[in-house]
Order: sequence, then structure tokens, then C-alpha cells
Amino acid sequence: MREWEQATWATGQTEAEVIRRVGKCVAHCARRLTRSGDLILLLAGKGHNGDDVRTAQEHLTDRRGELLNVSSPETDLPQLAAALAHKPDLVVDGLFGIGLNRPLDESWIAFINRLNDSRRSVLAVDVPSGLNADTGEPQGAAVEAAVTLTVGAPKPGLLRSAAWPFVGRLEVAHDVGLLPCPLASELQWTLPEDLEGFPPRRPVATHKGSFGHLAILAGSLGYHGAAVLAARAAQRAQPGLITLFTHEAVYHVIASQLQAVMVNVWQPAKKLPGDFSAVLIGPGLAAPDLPDELKMVTRKLWRDAQFPIIVDASSLDWLPLDPVPRNSIRVVTPHPGEAARLAKSTATQVQADRPRAVREISQRFGNCWIVLKGHQTLIGRSSGEIFVNPSGNPHLAQGGSGDVLAGFMAGLLAQPQLQADPAKALRYAVWQHGAAADELQSRRGKWVVEELLGGLGSIPTLL
Repeated sequence: MREWEQATWATGQTEAEVIRRVGKCVAHCARRLTRSGDLILLLAGKGHNGDDVRTAQEHLTDRRGELLNVSSPETDLPQLAAALAHKPDLVVDGLFGIGLNRPLDESWIAFINRLNDSRRSVLAVDVPSGLNADTGEPQGAAVEAAVTLTVGAPKPGLLRSAAWPFVGRLEVAHDVGLLPCPLASELQWTLPEDLEGFPPRRPVATHKGSFGHLAILAGSLGYHGAAVLAARAAQRAQPGLITLFTHEAVYHVIASQLQAVMVNVWQPAKKLPGDFSAVLIGPGLAAPDLPDELKMVTRKLWRDAQFPIIVDASSLDWLPLDPVPRNSIRVVTPHPGEAARLAKSTATQVQADRPRAVREISQRFGNCWIVLKGHQTLIGRSSGEIFVNPSGNPHLAQGGSGDVLAGFMAGLLAQPQLQADPAKALRYAVWQHGAAADELQSRRGKWVVEELLGGLGSIPTLL
């Protein structure tokens, strides 16, 4: 950030102008998190983060803004307590920025703990005060934010699992007057506008054969709903055709819930009966008596198929370590527990260094694409960029959410014109999945996974 800023000042841009723009971004975010007439407590420290917050106050004309300039935590602690007693609807944290690199003293720890103990909703500017922006570790104490609006680009520490309880939802104020970033990183934060124009507009003179035929191997006794969710999500991606193969025991209950999707009973065979452009394997294949032939077909497809293979859920345990065809598309979609089994490690180790887990699993399984699910889902493989997804919320932690994501991904990758850029197709699927959940949460609060299907692919990437 220092190097980026210095390069910006060299162009003639001023710190004052950037602070002005950051202040407007902070105010915009604060307004989005509150309603007209709400009380907002603004905590401003002595540095530029404090300047950002003081500037933001100018743009909160329809809110009741109370500014507390904090220079001495001991002296200002009674004022903080008095302000918190008014139960502000939002607190804006601008006490410390990314320059903090030493442990806080007891007076600052007491100040921050008093704020955290109030349980008020907090918007942190750039980094939650007290958090080390490089390591993600608190320097004795750190503000527990509901939302962190970081400036320019995410700082490495904000992406570490240790920081998540303090960071909350991470958002980026990227258009603040800095010149285009002259630096590169293996981690790339996805912005909605990165996905503008995807999927591309379809030519008018086409037919269903132009957009691929997806095969789905899914569903078993007790887990038939996963197959239905995956199939319906795949429909939202609009491939030309979808055929679902399932166990005879659940055929009727699944077929009765699907119309445009063709449903067949899965029969043991060396290959699938049909000409497909992608195959999804896994949703709902969790019954204890699954035939060995199904696992053998999974391994054969993974080793030999020239078209995309997407493997999800319990079927991840069936993957071989054999090489795959050159330039073939292979995708696995583990949550941290599944990733731990694939990497021969533990979920704690996976979460401690998620990018490393992506690299290691991809390398073990033929340089496949990894969608490491969870907060800040990662999309990447053994080399190259790893993309961090910003959308989604904790209410996605429901059974069936992963089946919806897997189906939507597979529906996209079944389309020949989208296979040229699998990374973008995966990023788009993950972002839409999370954004649909965010839209539901903003409108209803309490929703079920089935409702996700209605928003998939329909959330605009530019507002």
C-alpha cells in the first residue's frame, strides 16, 4: 500500500483528494447499513483513518452523527462509555490503520474491549483497529467489526481465518483516486464488475444442441433432495440439455419433481449412455450401500474424459491420483473438512492457510480447479492466480447450499462456449451463489435453500 500510494502521489494526486473520496465511500457504506435518522458514532484517531472518518461525517446529513476524536484512550474512555449508552445504531471505527505494528498498551486494550462489550454494530475503516494487517492477529485486542471497508485492495491479514471474527464482512473501496495498482499478487479479490458481460450474449441462430448436454450422477436413498437441488440449479445456468442419473430406489421421487430435466435410473456400465459435454458427480451420493461400479465410473471419467468433470460432496473420496488428459477441465468443490481429507491433513490446518490447501490439493489431483468453499471461497489451482470471492453470508450454512452451487457450476461448464475460460465460469458461479444469498438476506432475513434457485444468474454485476 505504501508503494502504491507513493506511485500515486508521484502523478500529482494528493492525499487530501484520496481522503475525501475514502470519506465518501465510508459514508456511503454507513448509510447502507443504517436508516434515515439513525445514530452513528464516529471514532476518529489521530492518523489518516481518523481523517477518513471525519470526512465521512460531512456526508451523513440525514443521520445523527456523533464524532468522538480519540487521542488519549484513558481520557476519552468515559466519553466512549457515555456515547455507547445512547445505543448508536452503528459505530464507525477509524482509530488505527494498517501502520499499527506493535502491541497495544493496557489503556487502548481497555478502550477497544469497552467498544466490543457494547455489542454495537461496527463498520471498520481499512482494518479493524488493533488488528495486524499483515498477519491477521490482534495486537492485544482488536475491534470486532460487522463490516470492514478496506481501501484500495484487501490486506493479507484480512484474508486469514484468524482475522475473520474481527473483520466480519470484507468490502473494498477500490475507486478512491489511487492510480491502477502497479503491483501483483497471487490472491485476486473478485469485484462484481470483473464479471460484467458474462455469460456472453447468445447468438440468435442457435438451438439447444449449441449449449451442451450435462449429465448429473446424484441422489441416493435418504438424500434425494440433493439431486433435485443440483438439477434445478443447473437449469438456471441454461445448458441445452440435462440428464440426471439416479438410483432406482429414489427414481420416482426425483423424477416427479423435475420436468425439463431428463431422469434415468443409473445402471452399472463402463461408460455413461449418452453424448455429454460435462458431468457432475456427487450431490446426494451419501447412502452407505452405493455400488462399487459407481465409484469405478467416477474414477474412469476423471482419468479419461475429454470434457469437464465436476466432483462434489461424498464422491470426492473416490478420486484417483492418476494423471488426467492434458488441458482437460477438472473441478472439485470441497468444504474445509473434505479438503482436509483430500490433502491428508486436518480442517484446522486447511483453514490456517487456505491458499496453500488449494495449491496442494490441485497438485495431487492433476492440476484440477479447486473451489474451496466457506467464508471467502477460493477458486484456483496448483499455480497461477487464486481468486477470493466476496459475496455470501453465514446463512448459506444450510444443507443443500453446496448442491445448488455444484449444479450451477456444472450447468455453466457444460456449455462449450464457456469452457474456454473455466476460471471465469467458476468465479461467476460462486459470486452469483453468494450474491443471491445476500439478496435474500436483505429482503427476508429467514429463507431456505430452495429460494436460492430463483436468484441464481439474475443478480446484476453492475448496479
